[in-house]
Amino acid sequence: MVEITGAVSRRTMLSAMAATATAATVPLTVAAPSAEAAPQVRPDLLYVGTWNGGQVYGVRFDPLQGTLTSNGPVAQVSSGWVTAHPDRPILYVGSQLDGGIVTVFDINHTTGVLTETGQVSTDAGGTTGGGLSYLGVDRPSGTLLVANFEAGLAVSLPIRRNGGLGAPVSVVADTGSGPSPRQLGPHPHQAVVAPGRRHALVPDFGADRVFVYGFDGTTGALSSGEGGPGTYATDAGAGPRRLVFHPDGRKAYLLTELTAELQLLDWDARSGHLTQRQRLAIDSPDSTGTKSGAELAISRDGRFVYASSRGENTLVVYAVERRTGLLSLLQRIPCGGLKPWSFTVHPGGRWLFVANEASSTVDVFAVDLRSGLLTGTGNSLAIPNPDCIAICAR
Repeated sequence: MVEITGAVSRRTMLSAMAATATAATVPLTVAAPSAEAAPQVRPDLLYVGTWNGGQVYGVRFDPLQGTLTSNGPVAQVSSGWVTAHPDRPILYVGSQLDGGIVTVFDINHTTGVLTETGQVSTDAGGTTGGGLSYLGVDRPSGTLLVANFEAGLAVSLPIRRNGGLGAPVSVVADTGSGPSPRQLGPHPHQAVVAPGRRHALVPDFGADRVFVYGFDGTTGALSSGEGGPGTYATDAGAGPRRLVFHPDGRKAYLLTELTAELQLLDWDARSGHLTQRQRLAIDSPDSTGTKSGAELAISRDGRFVYASSRGENTLVVYAVERRTGLLSLLQRIPCGGLKPWSFTVHPGGRWLFVANEASSTVDVFAVDLRSGLLTGTGNSLAIPNPDCIAICAR
């Protein structure tokens, strides 16, 4: 999986926002093959959550041409985060509502239509807030891991054979706070199973910690142990947001939101310890604006790391040194819009979709598998305030 300079000027901002008003499918600059010569490829189905929008939008993506076509709103539901089942035509939607509701939808492969099949709360009390900031599927254990940002909880939900969800197997509460007014309490931003499958890591924006919980690879249960969870502490006010592991299972990369910093961490799968080895600012050296790291991904071969900056409206690409895992900057380019809230990489690795929340566009970038570099295709689709993008399995 593959999960670019300077601040945007007022003229650029106005141009980008104007483009969204007339957004449509835009062809690549290369000539498209004729209809008779073009191979018949079924388009992929993409689903886009909208920040405080109350809707999920459907999109068809042509993986040969790199073009997007809107299916319009396909579900009326609060959608703080969306993710698809890796093997079945099922979409999970995390809400912003009290109780931290996850809604399950069946996907019609032909039409792209969603049909709601159930809901599960991630907070039994239902009164401490929703604000789900992440949903991720752990395929081996059949578990949906949930980060409930507002309630300060990490939750594991069992995935049934039909793709539906059961009641929580486990709910663990983060603790702590930071110096920022946005860090008055714990706010988990992700939950991911670590290599070795004995731990699950939770980067917590509010606590300035990465919490290391025990993980049962059979049941999917999270546990904190007698002494509480293990922790990796960032600088005060850093706001940990996203973490990805290298394919070798011995190192990880952590992105902070408030300081927009990328860190290389060694991972000890036996002890569950993280040790910092490198830290880099993702923004340009002359940047003076507000910092806001957003999304993070690593290529399937572990050669490249990708990050997005909402402060500079850029995508940033790093090369990974094969032996040490150390990062070196390859590219920093505009993200195609404003505030790249998140991005998602196509399963084939050749395309990257950016959810530009403030400009209300989803933008397509081509990925060079050899060099790791990104190229803007000019393909853009208007969707109000997109915050995340899920790709349905074929």
